[in-house]
Amino acid sequence: MATKQTESVTIISLRKLSLETREPPPKESKTFTVEDAVETIGFGRFHIALFLIMGSTGMVFFGYMVFSILFGLLADRYGRWKILLISFLWGAYFSLLTSFSPSYIWFVFLRTMVGCGVSGHAQGLIIKTEFLPTKYRGYMLPLSQVFWLAGSLLIIGLASVVIPTIGWRWLIRIASIPGIILILAFKFIPESARFNVSTGNTQAALATLQRIAKMNRSVMPEGTLVEPILEKRGRFADLLDAKYLRTTLQIWVIWLGISFAYYGVILASAELLERDLVCGSRSEAEVVVTVMDTEESQSPCHCHMFAPSDYRTMIISTIGEIALNPVNILGINFLGRRLSLSITMGCTALFFLLLNICTSSAGLIGFLFMLRALVAANFNTIYIYTAEVYPTMMRALGMGTSGSLCRIGAMVAPFISQVLMSASFLGALCLFSSVCVICAISAFTLPIETKGRALQVSDAEIS
Repeated sequence: MATKQTESVTIISLRKLSLETREPPPKESKTFTVEDAVETIGFGRFHIALFLIMGSTGMVFFGYMVFSILFGLLADRYGRWKILLISFLWGAYFSLLTSFSPSYIWFVFLRTMVGCGVSGHAQGLIIKTEFLPTKYRGYMLPLSQVFWLAGSLLIIGLASVVIPTIGWRWLIRIASIPGIILILAFKFIPESARFNVSTGNTQAALATLQRIAKMNRSVMPEGTLVEPILEKRGRFADLLDAKYLRTTLQIWVIWLGISFAYYGVILASAELLERDLVCGSRSEAEVVVTVMDTEESQSPCHCHMFAPSDYRTMIISTIGEIALNPVNILGINFLGRRLSLSITMGCTALFFLLLNICTSSAGLIGFLFMLRALVAANFNTIYIYTAEVYPTMMRALGMGTSGSLCRIGAMVAPFISQVLMSASFLGALCLFSSVCVICAISAFTLPIETKGRALQVSDAEIS
């Protein structure tokens, strides 16, 4: 028995010795991607400053339609920052020139050129999206609507004061000032780190991320920045590839419909106010006769200047664009992008039909207020979804083509709001409502939900 115990102890000792003398495995070097860096750095002062600058671009349609695709294509190939700067310079220059238009033809041409420049402003949203951590995108991107609201209220307020006193030319000149000033802030805006690594410019991407981390008083991930280089970027054919075909087509339908509804609401508001078609007031025919009989009116379109009360109504309805923002943010983050958009589009369809109800002036303002709130929520959601659903290699092009379809809807809206509405008020409202229903169905059936999903780098990541 003593011998057996001695052997047992000897065997255990040998095993311990074997384990102690085993060589440790080689230590692997750590690496990280831009996604890892963005998530690690988190949200901070850099993002707040970026939003303050880019949000101010929210403060013009054939030119937009054409150049939106071109700028998207170029942004995916040559960078978001360059295209954004060019669009700012272009838009500010031609906007200022518009105030010196010698004729209506020149005015239309110069506004078209302004639209060309404005189409590149979408790259600001792309830059914000690519720098935001995943959990903040659904909260911060909808807040960009605040800047759009501020710009809308500012231009309405300016118009009510400037146009009756010193004329529309000075309104355009004054409105051009913020864009010119913001050009000076471009030194602060960096190129997208995601774009830089996709082109192999890893050092520039790393420097940008380190700068953001320092500004946010945060830290970088440990290791070396490693990410694949994308040889093929910004190709239109990729949007119609089998992986994206259904998504792209449905997004295009939604963008067209949302823009059609948005500008339809704005133009219908002006039309209702100008024609004074509130229930119980003068009929359209009486308005036309009255204006025709007025010696001061020489316009073949029988238009008349807005009264101060009309400007107030426009301001109230415009404030509606921010009214549902908190609810919209909750829907985007808890229900998801698809379901949230489907619900707000369905409600938009309903409120278009409610405009036909015989109501007071206050009731009309209330309906317009809700419509502006809903169409703004629609835009919020589709902007976020489009920026999230496409990978880095085609994100700007995806946004650019969507923006182009958006302008088609915007160009069609005046014919319905101001021509068809004159012939059949109910017919125009039913058409707007039907388009919104189609968009609601398209949103509900989108194949990809982007809530909580990291931004994709290439199409290889799409399952």
